[in-house]
Amino acid sequence: MTKSSACQEIDRNVIKKGLCTLCGACAGTCPYFACHEGRVLLRDVCDLSQGHCLVSCPRMSFDLDRASEIVFGVAYSGNGFGAAHRVVMARATDAAVKVRAQDAGTVTVLTRFAIEEGFIDSAVLTRFEGTLWPMGRVASTREQVIECSRSSYLAAPTVETFNRALQDVHHQSMGFVGTPCQVMALANMRTAPPDISKGMEKLKLTIGLFCTWALSYPDLSHFIGRSIADPIVKYEIPPHPANVFIVYTEQDRISFPIDVILPFVRPACRSCLDLTAEFADISVGSGRGEVLNWNTVVIRTEKGAELIDSAAKKGVIETTPIPEENLNRLKKAASNKRKKAIGKILQMSGSEKDLLYLKARPEIIKRLVTEYKEGSS
Repeated sequence: MTKSSACQEIDRNVIKKGLCTLCGACAGTCPYFACHEGRVLLRDVCDLSQGHCLVSCPRMSFDLDRASEIVFGVAYSGNGFGAAHRVVMARATDAAVKVRAQDAGTVTVLTRFAIEEGFIDSAVLTRFEGTLWPMGRVASTREQVIECSRSSYLAAPTVETFNRALQDVHHQSMGFVGTPCQVMALANMRTAPPDISKGMEKLKLTIGLFCTWALSYPDLSHFIGRSIADPIVKYEIPPHPANVFIVYTEQDRISFPIDVILPFVRPACRSCLDLTAEFADISVGSGRGEVLNWNTVVIRTEKGAELIDSAAKKGVIETTPIPEENLNRLKKAASNKRKKAIGKILQMSGSEKDLLYLKARPEIIKRLVTEYKEGSS
């Protein structure tokens, strides 16, 4: 029997099984994979049985313990919320940023501040323009960061752009802003053998974004295109009411029931257990309830704490303690997403001993399965 190539393994076990998150980890260095209009395309088949694409893909295999050891220096806790030095609420003090940004502007000003203060020399972000699909972009100036400041709710292959940027000698100290699956891809790349992880020492800062799900570009674009002809400037799911999906153009604001949009969620999101980007230096999400118009910020590493404290000291952001009720709601939401993901994975694998792409020491696997079973009983 002829052994499958690395490309074929990903195509068969990830893409065709509906596990691909479109993170872009398989592209950017491999000439056989390409990301185009919300899809990963296999343009040809190589003869390598092991390669960058196979090792980097977080849906081919993701070892929770190895990733946690690399990022935090300890084994995976399995608490569903990840390592956390502290959790605060934060918001930008620059009014111009808050007008342009999606929520309270924290991610935008932190990225800009990190570049201007020399924490990093550039950052890989995601840019959304009109009806075009979102793509990664390397930003090294204030203006470039601002241009990437709005969310699209669409899956984007941002790691593909990161892979290309690693090969550029002009980028020696890089940041990355992305969703949990993208952050997991970077963690996977850091745990890889030296020939695969070469250049990853350039990654100095990772800001993760809370994410419940991401939409498929082709499906959403086709649906929106039937109703809206003008270029889109922003998507939003407001906290009140949270059951609508709002599309903004320069002249109009159109609302759709969220139930109409949910069928366009990528299938891979159903098997993602990470709500809060557990493997980032800092994780950021929208504020809710008592802290509307603030961002929730989970500070996970020492360098994340250094950036937050420096930005607060210089007045770039303001911070306030998170209300206990909000923190409890966030932890419950993270737990619920994890349980649903494990349930979906078990449904797909048919075995409590097989969590598909997820790997960990036996007690963690047992804990994940037990939590799901107890939660669904």
